[in-house]
Amino acid sequence: MKLLSWNIQWGRGMDGRVDLARILRTLRQLGDFDVICLQEVAVNFLGLPGSRGEDQLAELSAGLPGYTAIYGVATDVPDGRGGRSQFGNAIFSRLPVGQVWRHLLPWPAEADTPSMQRVLVEAVVASDVGPLRVMTTHLEYYSQRQRESQIDAIRRLHAEACAMSRRSPLSEEQGGSFEVFPRPEQSLLCGDMNFPASAPERSQILAPFPGGEPGFRDAWDVLHPGEPHAPTVGIHKVDFVDRPECFDFVFVAEGLANRLKAHGIDAVTEASDHQPVWVELA
Repeated sequence: MKLLSWNIQWGRGMDGRVDLARILRTLRQLGDFDVICLQEVAVNFLGLPGSRGEDQLAELSAGLPGYTAIYGVATDVPDGRGGRSQFGNAIFSRLPVGQVWRHLLPWPAEADTPSMQRVLVEAVVASDVGPLRVMTTHLEYYSQRQRESQIDAIRRLHAEACAMSRRSPLSEEQGGSFEVFPRPEQSLLCGDMNFPASAPERSQILAPFPGGEPGFRDAWDVLHPGEPHAPTVGIHKVDFVDRPECFDFVFVAEGLANRLKAHGIDAVTEASDHQPVWVELA
């Protein structure tokens, strides 16, 4: 199984142009992925620099035939013309998809700090290494307090999912809204975490769970122990980091660490202000 994660900055490249065809072209050039997780996907959002108000979910879906598209809306606001503008994260899977969840993350009020609503998108996929929960998110950039609150929520959701994995289906509920679908312990968490590898938030994600649930491992560390993380932002000059840093991570639940075969980062593309990252499980 190969999974890619990429903050596409609503398709806006380093040249300032919004070009979803370029995003799709880059994805095809990078390889053949079973699951693609994209952050900063916009629908009808003219206020974003360079945007023409595209339905980016529709454009990306059309360019990824054979994939199931799952959109998690974080920001949903009026567009001033009688419609809605939406901004969030998407999972595209060509593997069979089971149950899907869209979790709005905490948004603590900080009057003097810019911020936006954030979302965790979760989907169960049937892979060659067994059923997996794939989770993707985009944490707050401006506030460490908000990031920590959002990480606490993600960890709580993971613990709940692990408890749910031990439930037995109830035969009398088959086909109804109370039917229990698989929600496995084994999972991957990926996305733009908006903190560098040295930040305490990374340690917060990796901390053991008090209930004994399988904890998260950093895929880079598993395959490159003791090596500094390869950067995913700042390779091409941006205004939000002083030097190249790793902001984009893939974390795997403990039971998947020994299935990791490869971890890649494309340092070349300028189709976004972030670089794509991917992992392969075997």
